[in-house]
Amino acid sequence: MKPKKKHTESPTVADEATSAASNQDKLAYKDPTLSIEKRVDDLISRMTLEEKISQMLNNAPAIERLDVPQYDWWNECLHGVARAGIATVFPQAIGLAATWNTDLIHRVATAISDEARAKHHEAVRKGIREIYTGLTFWSPNINIFRDPRWGRGQETYGEDPYLTSRIGVAFVKGLQGDDPRYLKVVATPKHFAVHSGPEKDRHHFDARVGERDLRETYLPAFKVCVQEGKAVSIMGAYDRTNGEPCCASKTLLQDILRDEWGFDGYVVSDCGAIGDIFKTHRVAKTAQEAAALAAGAGCDLNCGETYGALLIAVGQGLISEGIIDRAVKRLFTALFRLGMFDSPEMVPYAQIPFDVNDCQEHRELALQTARESIVLLKNENNFLPLDKGLKSIAVIGPNADDVQVLLGNYHGTPSQAITPLEGIRNRVSPQTEVFYARGCGISRNYTQSFTQAVELAKKSDIAIVIVGLSQKIEGEEGQEEGVEAGQSSQGDRTDLALPGAQQDLLKAIHATGTPLVVVLINGSAVSVNWANEHAQAIVEAWYPGEEGGTAIADVLFGDYNPGGRLPVTFYKSVDQLPPFTDYRMEGRTYRYFRDESLFPFGYGLSYTKFMYSNLKVRPKKVAPGENVEISVQVENIGGRSGDEVVQLYLTDVAASVPVPIRQLQGFERIPLAAGEKKMVRFTLTSGQMSLIDARGNRVVEPGEFMVAVGGNQPTGEGKTEGEFNVLTESFEVAGEMTEVD
Repeated sequence: MKPKKKHTESPTVADEATSAASNQDKLAYKDPTLSIEKRVDDLISRMTLEEKISQMLNNAPAIERLDVPQYDWWNECLHGVARAGIATVFPQAIGLAATWNTDLIHRVATAISDEARAKHHEAVRKGIREIYTGLTFWSPNINIFRDPRWGRGQETYGEDPYLTSRIGVAFVKGLQGDDPRYLKVVATPKHFAVHSGPEKDRHHFDARVGERDLRETYLPAFKVCVQEGKAVSIMGAYDRTNGEPCCASKTLLQDILRDEWGFDGYVVSDCGAIGDIFKTHRVAKTAQEAAALAAGAGCDLNCGETYGALLIAVGQGLISEGIIDRAVKRLFTALFRLGMFDSPEMVPYAQIPFDVNDCQEHRELALQTARESIVLLKNENNFLPLDKGLKSIAVIGPNADDVQVLLGNYHGTPSQAITPLEGIRNRVSPQTEVFYARGCGISRNYTQSFTQAVELAKKSDIAIVIVGLSQKIEGEEGQEEGVEAGQSSQGDRTDLALPGAQQDLLKAIHATGTPLVVVLINGSAVSVNWANEHAQAIVEAWYPGEEGGTAIADVLFGDYNPGGRLPVTFYKSVDQLPPFTDYRMEGRTYRYFRDESLFPFGYGLSYTKFMYSNLKVRPKKVAPGENVEISVQVENIGGRSGDEVVQLYLTDVAASVPVPIRQLQGFERIPLAAGEKKMVRFTLTSGQMSLIDARGNRVVEPGEFMVAVGGNQPTGEGKTEGEFNVLTESFEVAGEMTEVD
């Protein structure tokens, strides 16, 4: 059966062609004095059904008769404008989270969107409208990093909903800008909603999750990025959630996203996810059924080709043209808000010069961010910082002199990048001899240069061994970025230990008797139990971006005092984890993990010491719906300046249903000079005191709540004693149980 077209709603090409050229300038959609809604309605009314459907594919063709240019909606900026040539490369997203600094992340996102705008307009001037040149960016990734085996966890802001929420909002706002009329770029938080591996199963996997875990763990970051961050776009996930394909889920896309949260932007599928609906999920039998199901549920844009079947779907009565109109209006509303149908002189962001790309200011920001992301995990007897005047240093390890490993995935191309080896050589005295040996490979058990590494360590004052992971070990399914030509990432990990021969390399260097400093470059937690017992110091640097080597050297030699904190739990063993495919949160992350970790969430050391005092919680008794004000004094009692990350955790002591052991509900990174004091204040809202009750409602229950404030969470684990003091105080919610939004 041939598809039917509603000629009364969509004029034919021939009809449109009869309009005189002189009238084109008077068309409503070209009139910038009209509202965007009127302009979009006018433009859509002039399109044929075929033309409208063509605009629902990520690589949308031009509609020349309407002066609609070709546009590819696919662009990436996870930690810098990606895959589009030279750009500033900031630390990977997990490193951004380790800064615990939302103001800094907003500055990073602002720099990224500056470069994005500059690159886009330069491409347009050259007539280039291909992939990775548009203004619609599929970032940030705000999935919860619930299991360290997930290869894409490096792209997230860690395991905690509150930390992820605050950093996500800062990133979204930095990308989209603050102009009252125009968007700077479009941010697209992803992957909505219950998605964090396994990578190999994502095209057919059904993530089963209860209402409490859904509402308390998997959804909060998306909710605030929509409601507070005003994200214009959301990307759906590949998998199913409780039986529904995420990109065709009425529950997620309509009931929650639009009806509950008031989202009025557009939804884009992950690439190929609409095809998965009938190919691998087998929820639909044909492409047209899958396309109709997804578009009908509210997925407006298909990264892929399956929406090409919508013409057949309309003809078969599977979907109405009104649904097509709804989707295309959402898409063109975003394009009009980006100023793509207005004169560049009207759009302030179109004036950003191309030379802002890869500028010195952004390179300095990348360095600052890399410095702030570094976490000092161990520093036995204040072994660090090192003396720049050491006679000799052995720099060893597979990650010591590899530019590619600095960049993580979804990255741009830096015009220059500093490896740890180069950073160390630049930082030490000219008289210091710096020796280098790779020692072993990142993943293979090849040990040909063990002998060289051991000999260099024997004749050196210090051995700095730089190990960890790479995109070979962790990444997206089928990822070829960051690996040798012809190869792809293994995706998820099965073990948390150092891979290959790296552990043996550490042991061989330690056996020489030379003091050992371990630097980790990786995107997820590594079980470095042996190193924690034997090395003098351990530094976590993540995938630190183009200035990573400089930042690492600055920390090692004391030019920068590390203040980063872990955004994930470092477990002792994979044996401590539930099955990877189990999406229940019990036993996962610091909020529900009852065993002893290697390094807890929120952990990080400093070269100075901080003291907490005068914790006040006011009032001590509140009615449901009232706020609680908290203040604490923090003093730097050490001998040098440094940053402290003040963390507030809340425990519902008297909950009637299962709740987290504790959960982060406030944080602030503050710089303090030696001897300086500062009063830090937080406000706890009723929403932060709420829980999901047995009926699935969000309520505030009467009872006792415990507040803990300090430089760490109150784990009770011995490793933090003497490094931090955590103060606790309680308050009471009195009255009747009350429902909250």
